[in-house]
Amino acid sequence: MDKPKVVLGVSGGIAAYKACELLRRLTESGHEVRVVPTAASLNFVGEATWAALSGNPASTEVWESVDEVPHVRIGQSADLVVVAPATADLLAKAAHGLADDLLTNTLLTARCPVVFAPAMHTEMWEHPATQENVATLRRRGAVVIEPAVGRLTGKDTGKGRLPDPEEIFEVCRAVLRGNGRDGAAADLAGRHVVISAGGTREPLDPVRFLGNRSSGKQGYALARTAVARGARVTLVAANTALADPAGADVVRVGTALQLREAVLKAAADADVVVMAAAVADFRPAVYADGKIKKQEGREPDPVALVRNPDVLAEVSAERAAEGQIVVGFAAETDDVLDNGRAKLRRKGCDLLVVNEVGESKTFGSEENEAVILASDGGEVQVPYGPKEVLADVIWDQVAPRLASRRELRRA
Repeated sequence: MDKPKVVLGVSGGIAAYKACELLRRLTESGHEVRVVPTAASLNFVGEATWAALSGNPASTEVWESVDEVPHVRIGQSADLVVVAPATADLLAKAAHGLADDLLTNTLLTARCPVVFAPAMHTEMWEHPATQENVATLRRRGAVVIEPAVGRLTGKDTGKGRLPDPEEIFEVCRAVLRGNGRDGAAADLAGRHVVISAGGTREPLDPVRFLGNRSSGKQGYALARTAVARGARVTLVAANTALADPAGADVVRVGTALQLREAVLKAAADADVVVMAAAVADFRPAVYADGKIKKQEGREPDPVALVRNPDVLAEVSAERAAEGQIVVGFAAETDDVLDNGRAKLRRKGCDLLVVNEVGESKTFGSEENEAVILASDGGEVQVPYGPKEVLADVIWDQVAPRLASRRELRRA
């Protein structure tokens, strides 16, 4: 089979050097990459570097190899165009259809998915002109990844940092996976999605806690695939050790009560809430201010537990936004489907993703299998495979329900 053809656009920001790592990941994973830099970007990374790393010529000009009509052919033949970094200037040109170099011409001729990974100072990102340009691009179906928060050029810190190249790569993979699925690559455009991930920890004392084996990988896969399908994503992460998914606003929490507060706050304007986190059902009734000591000749005192709030049931019952879709997860060890169907009725959510878990099943793995139960009686079996595949199937179930509820509101 032909290799997927990716155009990597690089605009003139200091983060251009990070695009070398993105290029390496694309080429090593079997993609044919053509780098199209802007003239300004060559002040940071030279043309020879791009040509050597990609194995293809790299040019900024429409006047080179004119017989091949590069300003048309490069975009026409691409399976994906990704611009990283995308400066405020580049976003403005793309939004207004300007075409004064090879990259902007390529963006106009591309009929494939386009991903922009912005990088700029916070003030530039937050400027109304930039935000309007981003909104325009998203409305047209482009995926514009939210920039990360962190150290910028010089001593500045804030939102505007280029997301980790590995995470941009994962977004690109997800977009390419969805490219052939009836426009699925952008079917969450304009939607706000809230996802919980990881496992809560309930402290016993300053040293010990009650926890679970959840790694957060399924929730993070849901966040990555939602970004790739155009959504604005808020990820409420409980005790994970994973890199922030590119484009997601990450809220870090520790306990079930902290997770509840963060989810309810984010859900106020959300179109979808997905409770993929493993939330502790109970917490210790008493927190010991000092480490609980072992006493010779004495058995430890029993640990009294109290019930934590049922966040999934609360979100399902209150539905902070009209037409909100709520998705739950049920991790079961026996009678998986019977317990899952009972939980679906009890929790009141729209979809429930049921899977069997155990010490060597699901937790910490890169793969998963599940049955997606729907409140209308539907069931979708997802065979064992990458967690990103299960995430896409979940969004495949969510997207038409969102569209249906929007049409009902219009009627």
